[in-house]
Amino acid sequence: MPALHPTIKIRHATTADAAAILEIYNHEVQFETSTFDLVPRTLEAQETWISARSGAFSAIVAIDENDNVVGFGALSEYRDRAAYKTSVENSVYVKRDLARSGIGKLILMNLLQQAADSGFHAVMARIEASSQASRGLHESCGFSLVGIEREIGRKFGRWLDVALMQCLLHEQPNL
Repeated sequence: MPALHPTIKIRHATTADAAAILEIYNHEVQFETSTFDLVPRTLEAQETWISARSGAFSAIVAIDENDNVVGFGALSEYRDRAAYKTSVENSVYVKRDLARSGIGKLILMNLLQQAADSGFHAVMARIEASSQASRGLHESCGFSLVGIEREIGRKFGRWLDVALMQCLLHEQPNL
């Protein structure tokens, strides 16, 4: 895969990354609609989240040339019923001051490769529908809009729609 962002490297997350991941994630919880969580995570909860992830579901981090975490991502089970086991859901978060710098695409492309290498068939994304940046990122990586869940969540005193996007891995020539 060509270097999308030559100074950024991707590696598996460790519990030592928990505080940096927590800072990125809790900003989204408190000020943005990219997550529907309403209560900030604790450091202990973030460490537990990282520790519980392994194999295809391992969290990854994007680190800069100084080993600072600037973004993270993970694959998760899409649904718990057996017929869904070949599908996963992705999550990608990047420090807000580095948005639109190519880091999100680097994380997402790595997650798609991780999903393909693990034998998954489909990767799903659930994105707050007004987030054109996130929807555009996913579209640039081979995702298509498959539906809108209207007024499915409520945050900051308003109803939010969710765009459901899907990437069928066998249709991606670079995986």
